[in-house]
Amino acid sequence: MSDQHDAHGDVSVDQVELVEELAGAGAEGHGAVASADAAEYAMRLGDDALVLAQQLGMWITRAPELEEDVALGNIGLDLIGHARSLLHYAGSATGRSEDDLAYWRDEPEWRNAWIFEQPNGDFAHTIARQLVVSTYLLELYGELSASTDPTLAAIAAKAAKEVDYHRDHAVQWTLRLAHGTDESRRRMIVAIADTWPYLDELFEDDELTERLADAGVAVLPSTLRDRFDEVVAAVLAEAEFEPPTGRTAFIAAGRGRSGSHTEHLGPLLAEMQVLARQHPGASW
Repeated sequence: MSDQHDAHGDVSVDQVELVEELAGAGAEGHGAVASADAAEYAMRLGDDALVLAQQLGMWITRAPELEEDVALGNIGLDLIGHARSLLHYAGSATGRSEDDLAYWRDEPEWRNAWIFEQPNGDFAHTIARQLVVSTYLLELYGELSASTDPTLAAIAAKAAKEVDYHRDHAVQWTLRLAHGTDESRRRMIVAIADTWPYLDELFEDDELTERLADAGVAVLPSTLRDRFDEVVAAVLAEAEFEPPTGRTAFIAAGRGRSGSHTEHLGPLLAEMQVLARQHPGASW
């Protein structure tokens, strides 16, 4: 889907690929059974993608332009495709489906980082969050595509192509808002400052990632930081912004990977899960 866009962000939807994304029918993960560690890792990445997809879906009918309404919706659909593949693989370790994991886990069981559950805010805040997470994900999936776990490698290779477009979209909007009106520049500066405290959690290593990285299965998050900083600094320089400093200390308390979340995740999950929980087993 994301291969079909032009320089202005127009996106056309290929019917066959869209059906595959919605059905989670890609070859990635079919028949493979994840180890306990790989399943936990896939769960983290799948939760990141699904929570962000839910956030972006809230922009539909509210975006500043009709074209943007379509673009954000399509980015969200890409992320749902990533989430389905990753959660399908995660569930293979315990016999649960991606729907089980999406709709029947309570808040403490979710493993997404805090930045993904932060509110959309105004459009500038959404773009600032997209700039950060798409840059991080592109670096992550690029490295993960060489994983010794063939399922994770296949999922990452496909996702990286789509996230490349997501980052370009975020960069173009960051520059557009930075060099737009006084008000759009002011809002973008505020959004960047408000988003920055949530960066550090993305690059924290722990026992799981260290074990998996030693085996060549996962990417050690801290190894992605230098490249991330380099890319984002170049964007901020083009936008004529000073990189935020001195506000990242509190993020050390971010513990989304261990199931501790901000007050924003509960309402998001309630909205996302309500239909499945009110009508168990329902299908279209």
